[in-house]
Amino acid sequence: MKLLLILLDGVPYRNWRRLFGNLEGWVASGEARVRKMRAVLPSTSACCYASIHTGVLPQQHRIWDNANIRRLDFPDIFSEAAKAGLKTGAVTHSYWSEFFNRAPFDVVRDIEYDEPEGPITHGRFHTMHGYGMDNQMTPADHDLFGTLTRLAEVKGIDYGILHTCTLDSMGHRFHHDCAEMDHACYAMDGVLAPFIDRWRRGGYEVIVTADHGQDGRGHHGGTTEEQRDFAFYYFGASELPGPDVILDQLALAPSILTRLGVPVPETMKAKPFFTP
Repeated sequence: MKLLLILLDGVPYRNWRRLFGNLEGWVASGEARVRKMRAVLPSTSACCYASIHTGVLPQQHRIWDNANIRRLDFPDIFSEAAKAGLKTGAVTHSYWSEFFNRAPFDVVRDIEYDEPEGPITHGRFHTMHGYGMDNQMTPADHDLFGTLTRLAEVKGIDYGILHTCTLDSMGHRFHHDCAEMDHACYAMDGVLAPFIDRWRRGGYEVIVTADHGQDGRGHHGGTTEEQRDFAFYYFGASELPGPDVILDQLALAPSILTRLGVPVPETMKAKPFFTP
C-alpha cells in the first residue's frame, strides 16, 4: 500500500467545508470521506509538524514555537518507514528536513537530496527565506504538486508528504473571512484536484488535511476551535471512526504507519484510527 499526505497549512474547518468544492464533490460521490481533526497545543506550525510525524505532544518533543528548530530524537513516520525498507519522499518547508533528517538546514546541501538510507529518501525543500506580510515567499503550489508527482512516478516512493504554507500565509495577511481568502481556497482546490486524480490512478491512497486552523484575526497557536480544528479528507479503503468523532492529531502518525504495514513504535501512544 502506498500513501501520500497533503498538508495545506492553516485552514480552519469551516473554510474547508465551505470552499473546497472538488474535495466536497468527492465526499458527496462517496470516493472520499471527511472528518474533523484537532491540533495539539500550542497550535503553532512547527509544533504541529513535529507532532504530526512523531505522534507525541509538544510538551514531549519540546518544540514550543517556530524558532530554535532542531533534529528531533523521537521515532517518526520517515524513520520507521525507512527501517521497514520503504522509500519516503518530502516536498515541504525546510523545517521538516531539520526535524527528521539533519539540522541546521544548509540551503545548498539540503535543498534537494536523494539518500537511499533515508530516513527521508528523496527530499525537495523550500525555505520561504525573507517571508513577511508584504513578501510572502511561498512557492507555486502547482510546482510543489508536480514535484511530489515526480517523486511518486519516477522515484517510486511508498510514502510521501507535501506541505505548503500558501493559505496560512495569506490567512495571516487577509484573515479568513474575506473575498481574498474565498478565492485563494477556491484556487487551491482547483489546482490540487487533477493531481489527486493522478495520484489515485497511480495507486496511492491520499490524505488532504492541515496542521492547524486559523481564527478570524488570522491567528493560531491558542486553544479555540477555529485555531485548532481543520478537515481531514481521506481517499482510501480503511475504516474510519464515526462522523461525530473528532480525530486526534497525535493519532495521525501511528495511523499512517498502520496503513503502510509498518510497526508502530512505543513512543506513539495514540490509538490508530486506520485499519491495516
